[in-house]
Amino acid sequence: MGKVARRGKRVVNAGRSLGGLVLENKAVVVLCVCVVVFIMLLEGVLEGDLLRIDVMAYGVIVERLRFEWLTPIMESFSALATPVALLVMLLLVAAFAPGRRPGACCTLNLALVVALNLLIKGIVQRPRPEGISLVTEHGFSFPSGHSMAAMAFFGLLVWLIWHYEKDRQMRITCCVALSVVIVMVGVSRIYLGVHYASDVIGGFCVSLAWLALYTRIVAPLFLDPALTQDDR
Repeated sequence: MGKVARRGKRVVNAGRSLGGLVLENKAVVVLCVCVVVFIMLLEGVLEGDLLRIDVMAYGVIVERLRFEWLTPIMESFSALATPVALLVMLLLVAAFAPGRRPGACCTLNLALVVALNLLIKGIVQRPRPEGISLVTEHGFSFPSGHSMAAMAFFGLLVWLIWHYEKDRQMRITCCVALSVVIVMVGVSRIYLGVHYASDVIGGFCVSLAWLALYTRIVAPLFLDPALTQDDR
């Protein structure tokens, strides 16, 4: 029994050590997971066939959830990741968000993600879904530009709020609300028939991996260390 107890204790300690290592290197873990998922999706896309997740998402979101009353709501979520909406929100961030240069931080982040999206689309050149779209879109499909922009912009806002907002309840509420917006932008692109599910997930993965690097290397340059949550 003593040996079993000691072995059990070693296993528990090892688990705690592994958990601590993951928590200390969250950005690295997120980066690695996103890169692996993106590569898996990319392999399927380059083969030219629809992925299983694309077929499943079409059956659930397009065939079963399309209702006349729901379409304007989905169009509204999709519009949150358009250039005009993002420009307005960038101006609001620049005017009201704390930090040395929050507007510049968000603008640089979004501009680089848009350039990255165009680069990947130009290389992959996946055609958009045909015959099911409710709105007109041009260009290639993989990865979804709206999904990448939503994850990059609203995801960075989540990171900034988590660092700056002092009220815990407000911090959690805002982060959850922005996370819902990110997800709904992606869902809306599938619902509207202009992207496959793999386009959306791929876009999320690229931007999330990007944010893991950006928030570690670039974004802190725009922060006021005296205001960050870590220093409270």
